[in-house]
Amino acid sequence: MPSTVVHMAVAGLIGAALLGTAFDRRSVLILFGAMIAADLDSFVGLVSVVGHRTAFHTLLVPITATVVLLVDLRRGAGSWVRRRWGPRGVRITWVTIVAYAGAAIGLDLFSAGGANPLWPLHDQFYVIDGKIELSSRRGIVQTFVDLGSERGGDASSSETVARGTSRDVNVSTGIDPNPDVGDTAGPVDRVFPVVRSGWQLLVLVVGTTVTAARFYVDQTVPAE
Repeated sequence: MPSTVVHMAVAGLIGAALLGTAFDRRSVLILFGAMIAADLDSFVGLVSVVGHRTAFHTLLVPITATVVLLVDLRRGAGSWVRRRWGPRGVRITWVTIVAYAGAAIGLDLFSAGGANPLWPLHDQFYVIDGKIELSSRRGIVQTFVDLGSERGGDASSSETVARGTSRDVNVSTGIDPNPDVGDTAGPVDRVFPVVRSGWQLLVLVVGTTVTAARFYVDQTVPAE
């Protein structure tokens, strides 16, 4: 599963691409803070069956934030966000919502372990996985969604997996390393991952490099 620093690296990439003139240390820290906030549901697991990758990894968080922001912006000059932070604040808020959905929730949903993206409306962990290929004999082949019923049963089986509800799936974290067994005798190995695969290391390096490069470019290239 991606660590918080990997989530932050992806958020930095999103910020470098979308923040425009609002890109600075403060706005990037806001994006990083959103990634940390999403992973704080690790602490929820200490007191509730609803824990990591559920409580704060539901898409209802960015959806609700989007609705609230749209309602606020419809007030025009009376918009609280516009009056408080101006156009810059509006842009940062939008980008933070995108980063939360894509970097915080999406990265977990499309990696090992999955996430519970529709909780509490639909309590089910999903791991979205698969492939898309162009075959000279079979045409377009995808295994993300099973379309066999629509193609007479000829489609490849789906690699997207429903893992179970929040009661069935307990994600181990450094905060709660043994969620399935509770307290155990003897010392507990609390592991706080940084990277756990080659692709995560690549994302961390690329995301960090691009974010740092954007700071450098903004500081050295004069505005037109």
